[in-house]
Amino acid sequence: MRLEDEIQQFRFRNEHQKLLINLFYTYNVLSSKTQDILKASNLTMQQFNILRILRGQHPNPATNNMVKERMLDKNSDVTRLVDRMVRDGFVTRTSCETDRRRVDISITEKGLKALQTIDLKAKEMDTIAAGLTEQEARIFNEMLDKLRSGTK
Repeated sequence: MRLEDEIQQFRFRNEHQKLLINLFYTYNVLSSKTQDILKASNLTMQQFNILRILRGQHPNPATNNMVKERMLDKNSDVTRLVDRMVRDGFVTRTSCETDRRRVDISITEKGLKALQTIDLKAKEMDTIAAGLTEQEARIFNEMLDKLRSGTK
């Protein structure tokens, strides 16, 4: 459905304004669908992102700074998120033996199993973008990269 019909706004200042509103609106739609999938594993999108990062590091630990650098949402409070994930048993936090100032974060077996469960729903997650062909998705990825490069 067209953006104009979805949000009942039929005039925009220009195509750039419409694009930004369309991106924000689409992000919220996609985010909501993704959160519905993650809800079954009792994870938020930020927690899922942290688990993905830690699985990529596994079996090596990560630091708060490394996780923060790789997060999709750069405004996330990694310390608070990791605190909750430690409490829920998805990750562990230990002091580094070689550098007492450094704290290592590692994914637990429970965290790996949660990701395996989500991986089984990969097709369901892929259907979120199924309205695009593989070629369209590639072009769209290139366009988004180009759009982001204009913000730096």
